[in-house]
Formats: sequence, structure tokens, C-alpha cells
Amino acid sequence: MIIAHTNENEYQAFISNKKNEALQSRIIVMKIPYNLKVSEEVKIYEKLIKQSDLNDIHIAPHSLKVASIFSVLSRLKDSKKQGMDLVKKMKLYDGEDVEGFKQKDLTELHNEFNDEGMSGVDPRYVINRLSSALIRSTTRCINPLDVLRALKDGLDQHPSISKEEKERLLNFISVARKEYDELAKKEVQKAFVYSYEESARVLFDNYLDNVEAYCNGVKLKDPITDEEIDPDEKLMRSIEEQVGVSESAKKSFREEILIRLSSYARKEKRFDYKSHERLREAVEKKLFADLKDVVKITTSTKTPDAEQLKRMNEVSAKLMDEYGYCSICANELLKYVGSLLNR
Repeated sequence: MIIAHTNENEYQAFISNKKNEALQSRIIVMKIPYNLKVSEEVKIYEKLIKQSDLNDIHIAPHSLKVASIFSVLSRLKDSKKQGMDLVKKMKLYDGEDVEGFKQKDLTELHNEFNDEGMSGVDPRYVINRLSSALIRSTTRCINPLDVLRALKDGLDQHPSISKEEKERLLNFISVARKEYDELAKKEVQKAFVYSYEESARVLFDNYLDNVEAYCNGVKLKDPITDEEIDPDEKLMRSIEEQVGVSESAKKSFREEILIRLSSYARKEKRFDYKSHERLREAVEKKLFADLKDVVKITTSTKTPDAEQLKRMNEVSAKLMDEYGYCSICANELLKYVGSLLNR
């Protein structure tokens, strides 16, 4: 038995050659698509880099993720399902729930195309481009923007890529850049919240108290005056609006939260803001929105005062201690987010 592998174009050229007809009936073809999960793609690049002699250069957080977003997007096919775009599809494939879709929709998406993943950017191209960024003699650390730049430069040097395909791939680099922009802002904003978990828990508990009162048609007691007050509609909407819950949908959203809370209570499990994906996102976005002006002023000022400088140093230390940044990429991240917030 001979086991061999090739790409699809070479296989098609082989079977179209009449000289190979005698072999065709003796061949069992196994189609192996490229990986379609961003988190798994990251693992491929991590493994290949560890096996190389380039693993002494620091790779900033999310650098391999943006490369993976680019490569996975290039392998996906546009769904016919209404409201489903490639980014939503990519996130669903990677285990995330997205607006309008759940993990139960995966089977239907997989069944749309039986050859999805049989084309697109291969890991070899990405690793070659990462290597080109890593081997620069002055490089001590590479960040996601370095990676995206290397991927783009590689397209200009690619010998066989068509103009249409190049435009398609450049668009995916832009999409990966937008995804990174959101990751970068969230990372810095998290670092600015010194007691992030505690702040989120307090906000969540306050929201939950108001939701319970709203759904049960009862009043709350003011913790200071002890008088009975109506549920704080302004607070609830300020959180719900962060994830696009409309005025007409607020009642069903709040009831869904209460049902989830009851389900956790029956199972004697603790329900916190991370137990519900959309509520987690809403709480985080609300905290970030409240902090946006502080982050913007501190990261974008060219001549920070003593207090701003102290905060910048604290944020940099948090990025290095808890999020895997080095001093170089932490500083670059803060400058980049400052420029994003000033746009």
C-alpha cells in the first residue's frame, strides 16, 4: 500500500491524464480539509514556532490569533442563511454563540458545503510570513500589526495569486485588523479597571436585583433611606443596550436571565455575570463605556502628568503580569489604543 498526499489541483491534473487511468480504480481518496477553528489554528502555529529556532523572540498576545482569523476566513464559504456573515460563521465554528445563532445551528451550516476547507490559505504560507517577521535582526518582539503587515507583504510577492483572489485576501486582513482593534481596546480597558472582577460583580448584582423586581412586579428597598423604589429602568437599559437589546425585547431578555438564574439555583450552581454570554458582554461593555474617557485621555496624551504617568505604569505592569505582554508590546499596545480612541 502506498500512502501519499497532495493538493486538490495536483490530484485533478493527475486523474485527468489518460496515462493514469489504470491507477484511478485502485485509488481511495480521502479529502482532508484545512482546519476551520481559529483556536485550533493558533495551536498549529504555536507548535511550529516551538519546533523552530525562532522561539526566543517574544510574540505579543493575539499575534497568532489575528493570523489565524485571516487564514480561517480564507477557507470559509458564504452561507445562504440570512444574517450569517463569514465573521459570525468563524466565531460559531470556534464555539462562540453570536447574535441570532447558537451552536445548534452548526450542523446546518456544515451541511451547506461538503468541500468547505478544501481551499484557502494554508498554514505553510502563514508560518513563512511569521518567520519573515521574526528573523529581522533587530526584532525582539512582534505584535499583531507586524503579523498583518507581513501577511499583506507576502501577497504582493505571491507568484500565482490572481488579482481577484488578492483583493479577497486583503479584505480578510482588514477584517482581522478590525477584530484585533476590538481585542486591543478591550485588553487595555480591562487593565484600567483595577478591581475589574469586583466592579463587574457589583454591577451585575445591582442589575439582577432590578431585573428580579421588574419581572416579579415588586419594588426595591433603597439601601440608605429604606424607602420602596421602582426598579431602576435607566440602569437596566444602560446595560442591555450594550448588546443591542431593543425596548420591545427587554422583557423577554430579562425573563431569560431569570429563567437561567432559576436553573442554576435548582442545580445548586452559582450564577454570575459570566454564566450568560450576552449578559457578560453587556456588563463588560458597560464598564468599558464608563471608563472610555479615562482610557482615552491617559493613553493619548503626549505629555502625561504625574498621575497619568503613574496610571500608565500600573496598566503596563498589569498587562505584563496578567496578560502576557513584555515591556515593548505593552507600550505599543497603549499607544495604538490611544490612537484608536482618538479617531
